[in-house]
Amino acid sequence: MDKPTPLIEFEAMLLGRHIHLLTPHARGLHGRLDRSAYLLLSRIRAEGPMSIGRLSAAFGLDVSTLNRQTAAMLRAGIVERIPDPDGGVARKFAITAEGERRLTADRAENIRGLEKVMADWTSEEVTEFATLLSRLNRDVERYDGRPWPRS
Repeated sequence: MDKPTPLIEFEAMLLGRHIHLLTPHARGLHGRLDRSAYLLLSRIRAEGPMSIGRLSAAFGLDVSTLNRQTAAMLRAGIVERIPDPDGGVARKFAITAEGERRLTADRAENIRGLEKVMADWTSEEVTEFATLLSRLNRDVERYDGRPWPRS
């Protein structure tokens, strides 16, 4: 292969490490969401209330793992179980006001961290990077068969 794909693999590995170090939920700061809660809440915010089955399909995780994660989220008061708004049998997880507040706060802190790191980047460079990163994510999602909802 004549493409520099090994360079992307290496940089993606490092990006995963660095983003993990920058994000407050990864650093274990008090009151911050853990990684699984951050991802699950983000998905529920994007799609609306979701059943365990839909969460399982969306993330490719087994139901027992999701049961543990959502139980912790219920205890933390960041999601609630509601009847299916469409009249289905399965109850769904909906984000609570506290979950919205914490997700919004964590996302804002993540953005502030990225803005500090990229302070010397031009708007054009940030836009170009965002466009390419989005393309990579969409292609991975297409390959995996689990697209993330985007506005």
